[in-house]
Amino acid sequence: MVAEAITTMFIGLAGGLAVGSGFVAFLTVLGIIPRLTQLSKTGHLLIHYEGSVIIGAQVGTWFSLYKPTFALSPLLLIPIGLFAGMFVGMLAAALTEVLNVLPIMAKRVGVENRLIYLLMAIALGKVCGSLYHWVFFVK
Repeated sequence: MVAEAITTMFIGLAGGLAVGSGFVAFLTVLGIIPRLTQLSKTGHLLIHYEGSVIIGAQVGTWFSLYKPTFALSPLLLIPIGLFAGMFVGMLAAALTEVLNVLPIMAKRVGVENRLIYLLMAIALGKVCGSLYHWVFFVK
């Protein structure tokens, strides 16, 4: 029982570190916040952008842990779904640019002939994690 709890804590910590570092790398590599302030000409509001990202990450974590429910009108759900879809689309477009980071990193680290192993590890990790989630947590 203790070993199972320690293993669960280790997996949770490792997953949190991986997601957190990926989120920070995503924001840093793409320069999301500086680019957003540049396009909208709101550089003087930079501290508010950063605060919004931090609060959004914390609220998202809270929602994933406690799973609150809201009774909302179906008419209100339409714009929420529209904005969520726009966010996912923009995130997918930004991630296609991030993929260029992997070959550059492999070249700098000196493992360019093993890049396929890195990509396969990422893909298999995602597949295994998704299968684990769907088999054991979705009911």
